[in-house]
Amino acid sequence: MSLTVPRMAFVARSFRGTRCFSQVGFVGLGNMGGHMARNLLKKGHRLTVFDVNETAVSKLTEAGAKAASSPAEVAEEAEVIVSMLPSNQHVLDVYNGKQGLLSSAKEETFCIDSSTIDPFVSQTLAGEAEKSGIRFIDAPVSGGVNSAKDGTLTFMVGGSQDNYQLAKPLLEKMGARIIYCGDSGMGQAAKLCNNMLLGISMIGTAEAFNLGRRLGLDAKVLADIVNSSSGRCWSSELYNPVPGLLGDVPSSKNYEGGFGTTLMAKDLGLAQSAATKVEAAIPLGSMAHQIYRTIITQGFSDKDFSIVYQFLKGRK
Repeated sequence: MSLTVPRMAFVARSFRGTRCFSQVGFVGLGNMGGHMARNLLKKGHRLTVFDVNETAVSKLTEAGAKAASSPAEVAEEAEVIVSMLPSNQHVLDVYNGKQGLLSSAKEETFCIDSSTIDPFVSQTLAGEAEKSGIRFIDAPVSGGVNSAKDGTLTFMVGGSQDNYQLAKPLLEKMGARIIYCGDSGMGQAAKLCNNMLLGISMIGTAEAFNLGRRLGLDAKVLADIVNSSSGRCWSSELYNPVPGLLGDVPSSKNYEGGFGTTLMAKDLGLAQSAATKVEAAIPLGSMAHQIYRTIITQGFSDKDFSIVYQFLKGRK
Protein backbone atom coordinates (compact mmCIF):
# COMPACT_ATOMS: atom_id res chain seq x y z
CA MET A 1 0.00 0.00 0.00
CA SER A 2 1.39 3.40 -0.98
CA LEU A 3 1.67 6.36 1.32
CA THR A 4 1.29 8.81 -1.54
CA VAL A 5 -1.71 10.81 -2.68
CA PRO A 6 -2.11 13.06 -5.73
CA ARG A 7 -0.64 16.53 -5.43
CA MET A 8 -3.01 19.43 -4.87
CA ALA A 9 -4.99 19.99 -8.06
CA PHE A 10 -5.54 23.71 -7.67
CA VAL A 11 -2.83 26.11 -8.81
CA ALA A 12 -0.95 27.97 -6.13
CA ARG A 13 -2.08 31.58 -6.07
CA SER A 14 -1.12 34.66 -4.12
CA PHE A 15 -2.89 35.06 -0.83
CA ARG A 16 -3.83 38.59 -1.91
CA GLY A 17 -1.34 40.31 0.36
CA THR A 18 -1.73 37.88 3.27
CA ARG A 19 1.46 35.96 2.62
CA CYS A 20 2.69 37.24 5.98
CA PHE A 21 -0.41 35.68 7.61
CA SER A 22 -1.23 38.54 9.95
CA GLN A 23 -4.43 36.79 11.13
CA VAL A 24 -3.57 33.35 12.54
CA GLY A 25 -5.72 30.72 14.23
CA PHE A 26 -4.38 28.14 16.68
CA VAL A 27 -6.22 25.05 17.93
CA GLY A 28 -4.64 22.96 20.69
CA LEU A 29 -2.83 24.85 23.46
CA GLY A 30 -1.20 22.03 25.41
CA ASN A 31 2.42 21.76 26.55
CA MET A 32 3.68 22.27 23.01
CA GLY A 33 0.91 24.26 21.35
CA GLY A 34 0.71 26.89 24.08
CA HIS A 35 4.37 27.85 23.60
CA MET A 36 4.10 27.75 19.81
CA ALA A 37 1.08 30.05 19.88
CA ARG A 38 2.81 32.43 22.28
CA ASN A 39 5.78 32.70 19.91
CA LEU A 40 3.43 33.74 17.10
CA LEU A 41 2.04 36.47 19.34
CA LYS A 42 5.56 37.63 20.16
CA LYS A 43 6.32 37.87 16.43
CA GLY A 44 3.39 40.24 15.87
CA HIS A 45 0.64 37.98 14.55
CA ARG A 46 -2.99 38.55 15.53
CA LEU A 47 -4.06 35.27 17.05
CA THR A 48 -7.43 33.58 17.56
CA VAL A 49 -7.23 30.45 19.73
CA PHE A 50 -9.34 27.49 20.84
CA ASP A 51 -8.81 24.66 23.30
CA VAL A 52 -11.17 22.60 25.45
CA ASN A 53 -8.98 23.59 28.40
CA GLU A 54 -10.25 27.03 29.42
CA THR A 55 -7.17 27.71 31.57
CA ALA A 56 -4.90 27.23 28.56
CA VAL A 57 -7.05 29.64 26.56
CA SER A 58 -6.99 32.21 29.37
CA LYS A 59 -3.19 32.21 29.45
CA LEU A 60 -3.11 33.10 25.76
CA THR A 61 -5.84 35.73 25.94
CA GLU A 62 -3.95 37.40 28.79
CA ALA A 63 -0.98 37.55 26.43
CA GLY A 64 -3.07 39.21 23.71
CA ALA A 65 -4.87 36.44 21.81
CA LYS A 66 -8.59 36.35 21.04
CA ALA A 67 -10.60 33.36 22.30
CA ALA A 68 -12.95 31.40 20.02
CA SER A 69 -15.81 29.15 21.12
CA SER A 70 -15.09 26.40 18.56
CA PRO A 71 -12.67 25.41 15.79
CA ALA A 72 -15.27 26.69 13.30
CA GLU A 73 -15.08 30.15 14.85
CA VAL A 74 -11.28 30.06 14.58
CA ALA A 75 -11.63 29.30 10.87
CA GLU A 76 -14.00 32.24 10.40
CA GLU A 77 -11.33 34.60 11.73
CA ALA A 78 -8.08 33.22 10.34
CA GLU A 79 -6.13 33.19 7.10
CA VAL A 80 -3.95 30.36 8.35
CA ILE A 81 -4.65 27.86 11.13
CA VAL A 82 -2.17 25.76 13.10
CA SER A 83 -3.41 22.71 14.98
CA MET A 84 -1.47 20.84 17.67
CA LEU A 85 -3.56 17.96 19.02
CA PRO A 86 -3.00 14.68 20.92
CA SER A 87 -4.36 11.94 18.63
CA ASN A 88 -5.90 10.85 15.34
CA GLN A 89 -9.42 11.22 16.69
CA HIS A 90 -8.80 14.68 18.12
CA VAL A 91 -7.52 15.85 14.74
CA LEU A 92 -10.46 14.30 12.86
CA ASP A 93 -12.94 15.89 15.27
CA VAL A 94 -11.32 19.34 15.02
CA TYR A 95 -11.25 19.26 11.22
CA ASN A 96 -14.36 17.26 10.33
CA GLY A 97 -16.66 17.72 13.33
CA LYS A 98 -19.93 19.64 13.28
CA GLN A 99 -18.10 22.76 14.49
CA GLY A 100 -14.85 21.76 12.81
CA LEU A 101 -12.37 23.83 10.85
CA LEU A 102 -13.43 22.55 7.43
CA SER A 103 -17.06 23.47 8.11
CA SER A 104 -16.37 27.20 7.99
CA ALA A 105 -12.90 27.72 6.51
CA LYS A 106 -12.90 30.03 3.51
CA GLU A 107 -11.39 29.03 0.18
CA GLU A 108 -7.60 29.36 0.21
CA THR A 109 -7.47 29.18 4.01
CA PHE A 110 -4.20 27.46 4.95
CA CYS A 111 -4.36 24.63 7.52
CA ILE A 112 -1.14 23.39 9.13
CA ASP A 113 -1.46 20.31 11.33
CA SER A 114 1.51 19.90 13.65
CA SER A 115 0.01 16.99 15.59
CA THR A 116 1.76 13.62 15.45
CA ILE A 117 -0.76 11.25 13.87
CA ASP A 118 -1.12 8.41 11.38
CA PRO A 119 0.21 9.45 7.92
CA PHE A 120 -2.95 8.01 6.34
CA VAL A 121 -5.13 10.35 8.43
CA SER A 122 -3.10 13.32 7.19
CA GLN A 123 -3.54 12.14 3.63
CA THR A 124 -7.29 11.81 4.11
CA LEU A 125 -7.53 15.34 5.50
CA ALA A 126 -5.41 16.70 2.66
CA GLY A 127 -7.84 15.20 0.15
CA GLU A 128 -10.88 16.57 1.96
CA ALA A 129 -9.32 20.02 2.22
CA GLU A 130 -8.47 20.01 -1.47
CA LYS A 131 -12.11 19.38 -2.39
CA SER A 132 -13.04 22.60 -0.55
CA GLY A 133 -10.21 24.63 -2.05
CA ILE A 134 -8.41 24.73 1.31
CA ARG A 135 -4.66 24.35 1.55
CA PHE A 136 -3.30 21.72 3.96
CA ILE A 137 0.08 20.44 5.09
CA ASP A 138 1.13 18.03 7.80
CA ALA A 139 3.99 19.53 9.81
CA PRO A 140 4.75 17.51 12.95
CA VAL A 141 7.59 18.75 15.14
CA SER A 142 10.66 17.49 16.92
CA GLY A 143 12.45 19.11 19.84
CA GLY A 144 10.12 18.88 22.81
CA VAL A 145 8.72 21.47 25.19
CA ASN A 146 11.94 23.45 25.60
CA SER A 147 12.32 23.88 21.86
CA ALA A 148 8.66 24.88 21.57
CA LYS A 149 9.26 27.53 24.22
CA ASP A 150 12.48 28.77 22.64
CA GLY A 151 11.13 28.72 19.08
CA THR A 152 13.75 26.23 17.92
CA LEU A 153 11.55 23.32 16.83
CA THR A 154 12.21 21.21 13.75
CA PHE A 155 9.18 20.98 11.43
CA MET A 156 8.83 18.01 9.08
CA VAL A 157 6.50 19.09 6.28
CA GLY A 158 4.37 16.94 4.00
CA GLY A 159 2.35 18.47 1.14
CA SER A 160 2.89 20.30 -2.11
CA GLN A 161 6.07 22.28 -2.70
CA ASP A 162 3.97 25.42 -3.20
CA ASN A 163 2.29 25.02 0.18
CA TYR A 164 5.61 24.28 1.84
CA GLN A 165 7.10 27.51 0.50
CA LEU A 166 4.06 29.51 1.60
CA ALA A 167 4.08 28.01 5.09
CA LYS A 168 7.82 28.25 5.68
CA PRO A 169 7.95 31.93 6.82
CA LEU A 170 5.27 31.28 9.43
CA LEU A 171 6.86 28.03 10.63
CA GLU A 172 10.16 29.86 11.02
CA LYS A 173 8.45 31.99 13.70
CA MET A 174 8.14 28.80 15.78
CA GLY A 175 11.08 26.70 14.64
CA ALA A 176 14.73 26.70 13.61
CA ARG A 177 14.61 24.00 10.91
CA ILE A 178 11.83 23.54 8.36
CA ILE A 179 12.37 20.35 6.34
CA TYR A 180 10.36 19.39 3.28
CA CYS A 181 9.72 15.64 3.35
CA GLY A 182 7.52 15.09 0.29
CA ASP A 183 3.83 14.71 -0.48
CA SER A 184 1.00 14.69 2.06
CA GLY A 185 1.66 12.37 4.98
CA MET A 186 5.43 12.35 4.52
CA GLY A 187 5.98 14.76 7.41
CA GLN A 188 4.17 12.29 9.64
CA ALA A 189 6.13 9.39 8.15
CA ALA A 190 9.43 11.13 8.93
CA LYS A 191 8.32 11.93 12.49
CA LEU A 192 7.25 8.35 13.23
CA CYS A 193 10.43 6.84 11.80
CA ASN A 194 12.57 9.23 13.83
CA ASN A 195 10.68 8.63 17.07
CA MET A 196 10.69 4.87 16.59
CA LEU A 197 14.48 4.99 16.28
CA LEU A 198 14.67 7.25 19.34
CA GLY A 199 12.60 4.83 21.41
CA ILE A 200 14.75 1.89 20.34
CA SER A 201 18.05 3.71 20.95
CA MET A 202 16.97 4.88 24.40
CA ILE A 203 16.18 1.31 25.42
CA GLY A 204 19.55 0.18 24.07
CA THR A 205 21.36 2.96 25.94
CA ALA A 206 19.53 2.11 29.16
CA GLU A 207 20.38 -1.57 28.76
CA ALA A 208 24.07 -0.82 28.19
CA PHE A 209 24.37 1.47 31.21
CA ASN A 210 22.43 -0.92 33.41
CA LEU A 211 24.72 -3.78 32.37
CA GLY A 212 27.76 -1.61 33.06
CA ARG A 213 26.40 -0.78 36.52
CA ARG A 214 25.83 -4.46 37.31
CA LEU A 215 29.37 -5.24 36.21
CA GLY A 216 30.74 -2.58 38.53
CA LEU A 217 31.65 -0.04 35.85
CA ASP A 218 31.39 3.66 36.75
CA ALA A 219 28.65 5.29 34.63
CA LYS A 220 30.77 8.38 33.93
CA VAL A 221 33.60 6.23 32.62
CA LEU A 222 31.22 4.28 30.41
CA ALA A 223 29.60 7.49 29.13
CA ASP A 224 33.01 8.92 28.21
CA ILE A 225 33.85 5.76 26.27
CA VAL A 226 30.47 5.39 24.54
CA ASN A 227 30.27 9.05 23.54
CA SER A 228 33.65 8.89 21.82
CA SER A 229 33.25 5.41 20.33
CA SER A 230 31.01 3.40 18.05
CA GLY A 231 28.15 3.31 20.55
CA ARG A 232 27.76 7.09 20.42
CA CYS A 233 24.14 8.25 20.01
CA TRP A 234 21.84 11.12 21.01
CA SER A 235 20.32 9.09 23.84
CA SER A 236 23.71 8.66 25.48
CA GLU A 237 25.50 11.88 24.60
CA LEU A 238 22.75 14.50 25.00
CA TYR A 239 19.91 12.80 26.91
CA ASN A 240 21.55 10.17 29.05
CA PRO A 241 19.05 8.19 31.15
CA VAL A 242 21.43 7.78 34.12
CA PRO A 243 20.80 10.40 36.83
CA GLY A 244 23.65 12.84 37.42
CA LEU A 245 25.62 12.32 34.21
CA LEU A 246 24.10 15.38 32.53
CA GLY A 247 22.68 18.38 34.30
CA ASP A 248 19.78 19.71 32.26
CA VAL A 249 18.00 16.49 31.30
CA PRO A 250 14.98 14.74 32.84
CA SER A 251 17.00 11.87 34.33
CA SER A 252 18.69 14.39 36.63
CA LYS A 253 15.33 15.94 37.55
CA ASN A 254 13.55 12.80 38.77
CA TYR A 255 12.54 12.17 35.14
CA GLU A 256 10.20 15.15 35.16
CA GLY A 257 9.40 17.11 32.00
CA GLY A 258 10.80 16.10 28.64
CA PHE A 259 8.98 13.60 26.43
CA GLY A 260 6.56 11.46 28.39
CA THR A 261 6.41 7.67 28.27
CA THR A 262 2.74 7.91 27.24
CA LEU A 263 3.66 10.00 24.21
CA MET A 264 6.48 7.66 23.27
CA ALA A 265 4.14 4.69 23.51
CA LYS A 266 1.59 6.55 21.38
CA ASP A 267 4.15 7.33 18.65
CA LEU A 268 5.47 3.76 18.67
CA GLY A 269 1.88 2.55 18.34
CA LEU A 270 1.37 4.82 15.32
CA ALA A 271 4.57 3.45 13.79
CA GLN A 272 3.33 -0.10 14.40
CA SER A 273 -0.01 0.69 12.76
CA ALA A 274 1.63 2.30 9.73
CA ALA A 275 4.09 -0.60 9.40
CA THR A 276 1.22 -3.08 9.42
CA LYS A 277 -0.56 -1.20 6.63
CA VAL A 278 2.49 -1.21 4.36
CA GLU A 279 3.70 -4.65 5.49
CA ALA A 280 7.05 -3.40 6.83
CA ALA A 281 8.92 -5.49 9.38
CA ILE A 282 9.78 -3.51 12.53
CA PRO A 283 10.63 -6.16 15.17
CA LEU A 284 12.63 -3.77 17.38
CA GLY A 285 10.02 -1.04 17.00
CA SER A 286 7.29 -3.47 18.02
CA MET A 287 9.29 -4.63 21.03
CA ALA A 288 9.98 -1.02 22.05
CA HIS A 289 6.25 -0.33 21.86
CA GLN A 290 5.48 -3.19 24.22
CA ILE A 291 8.25 -2.16 26.64
CA TYR A 292 6.88 1.38 26.92
CA ARG A 293 3.34 0.12 27.32
CA THR A 294 4.58 -2.07 30.17
CA ILE A 295 6.39 0.88 31.75
CA ILE A 296 3.09 2.78 31.78
CA THR A 297 1.37 -0.05 33.64
CA GLN A 298 4.14 0.14 36.28
CA GLY A 299 3.10 3.69 37.17
CA PHE A 300 5.61 5.67 35.12
CA SER A 301 3.13 7.21 32.66
CA ASP A 302 3.87 10.77 33.78
CA LYS A 303 7.66 10.38 33.62
CA ASP A 304 10.06 11.11 30.76
CA PHE A 305 10.65 8.17 28.44
CA SER A 306 14.26 7.84 29.67
CA ILE A 307 12.73 6.30 32.82
CA VAL A 308 13.24 3.02 30.95
CA TYR A 309 16.65 2.94 32.69
CA GLN A 310 14.97 2.68 36.09
CA PHE A 311 12.48 0.16 34.73
CA LEU A 312 15.32 -2.10 33.57
CA LYS A 313 16.98 -1.74 36.99
CA GLY A 314 13.80 -3.21 38.47
CA ARG A 315 12.72 -0.03 40.24
CA LYS A 316 9.07 -0.05 41.32
